[in-house]
Amino acid sequence: MKWHATTILSVRKGGKVAIGGDGQVTLGTQVMKADAVKIRKLLDGRVIVGFAGSAADGFALLERFEGKLKDHPDNVPRAAIELAKLWRTDRMLRRLEAVLLVVDSRHSLMVSGSGDVIQPSDGLLATGSGGGYALAAARALVAHTELSAAEIVRESLTIAGGIDIYTNSHLTVEELPCLSTS
Repeated sequence: MKWHATTILSVRKGGKVAIGGDGQVTLGTQVMKADAVKIRKLLDGRVIVGFAGSAADGFALLERFEGKLKDHPDNVPRAAIELAKLWRTDRMLRRLEAVLLVVDSRHSLMVSGSGDVIQPSDGLLATGSGGGYALAAARALVAHTELSAAEIVRESLTIAGGIDIYTNSHLTVEELPCLSTS
């Protein structure tokens, strides 16, 4: 059986960056947990990370990313690149099935096990089983509403939860002041 877990979305708008995720963890056709929290604050709240995929793998990657942040505390992209390099080259880490979304006041990044570190041009990132739905909703809401970054994350995740069976409405949303839109 395969674990399915979560939708994570990040939005930059109006001097804020928000990141949120739902709480559902599914094994096969069963919801195993409805209120998991897959959003974590790091570096005394200056960096927020969300993960989608296997929960154990996500936590293992969070731990390693936190170590890279300690090595490069003022350079989140460098910490992400170092994690991606380690993830890609380490035999045990290569098997981990998760994706991280990382935000701070200046950067929004997606880090994957294939060695990708992606920074969006529009300040929007999504991953997980309902990521495409949440991203589409967020793009529409950014373009056509005056909602805040956190409100857009909540509404978009709610929309994704109404479409994707692996996404629920038990949401965790965190927000930081930001300096850029991407």
